[in-house]
Amino acid sequence: MFRALTANLIAHERIETTDAKAKELRRVAERLITKVIRLGPVAYTPQKDLDASGKARRIAVEQRIGRFLRRFAVVQRGGESRRVDLIEKVFLDLAKRFRDRPGGYTRIIKLGRRRGDNAPMSLVEFVELGAEGSSGTPSKAKGKAKPKAGAAAAAEKAEAADGAKAEKSEKPKRAKKPKAESETDE
Repeated sequence: MFRALTANLIAHERIETTDAKAKELRRVAERLITKVIRLGPVAYTPQKDLDASGKARRIAVEQRIGRFLRRFAVVQRGGESRRVDLIEKVFLDLAKRFRDRPGGYTRIIKLGRRRGDNAPMSLVEFVELGAEGSSGTPSKAKGKAKPKAGAAAAAEKAEAADGAKAEKSEKPKRAKKPKAESETDE
């Protein structure tokens, strides 16, 4: 099950699943990416430019990841379907995108409850999405600015939620006080 979830996460870069599966998927996907990143530049250097030891290291990691991931996936975008080589995508795209990142390649966003069985749902996605980083290597300034903006937005949402909770907690107290006063007056 986690092989299929990991393959879909790599192919689509964002999937929706239950909270429990999302937490386990994060662990599995990040371990795969870390194995590739540990190769260093060997991971995303073209095969013809590698020396014999680099080729051997890359093939060994490709085989190890190939035992876990399926080789190809079909991605549909805009009514058009295309076949994606997942192992090549991990090596060329994800390893290059996350090469300067020490870990935490995925994020989990809680979505709420699923209709029908009331299961908690989450969105699992890569921290730096492919559309943003596809033009080349993302600069450090870009990578740092986006999480801050996300953190600021999350902080604003948290403040708004705290304010709403404070308002909700005040309203029942006001309703209870008159009842208590009317009982003591009688």
